[in-house]
Amino acid sequence: MRQDELSPAPGSKKDRKRVGRGNGSGHGTYSGRGLKGQKSRTGYRMKRSFEGGQLPLMKRLPQQRGFTNIFKTEYSVVNLDKLNVFEPGSEVTPEKMADARIVRSLRSPIKVLAEGEINRPLVIKANRFSAAAKAKIEAAGGTAEELVDAAEAD
Repeated sequence: MRQDELSPAPGSKKDRKRVGRGNGSGHGTYSGRGLKGQKSRTGYRMKRSFEGGQLPLMKRLPQQRGFTNIFKTEYSVVNLDKLNVFEPGSEVTPEKMADARIVRSLRSPIKVLAEGEINRPLVIKANRFSAAAKAKIEAAGGTAEELVDAAEAD
């Protein structure tokens, strides 16, 4: 058997319906479109949201105000109670947080929030700290160091 001898199975291929080719074809005169009306005209295309003249769902729903800021910085949030897994006096960097599975990815900057308590002195390095988190870290005898973002350095 050669490639030029291959052909589809009998009956598996059908010719497309050719409409408007005379009454002898069975699809002449109105070409399967019925009589008159918008749908019988050439170029007719119903909108996806058309509901037969009823007010479409898109217009029935209340309109959302405002906008989405596409330049917003999304932070990976870390709460203080999660940092108690590190040894007292150790330095906590974003890489160490990722290794300890506290943050999922290092792609987004890290912000430390004051949820929970910290009971050991740690040197914590992150991109941002809430004021309450900074106060709790310093009260426990540690320090909070803010890392400089590459975007801010420019």
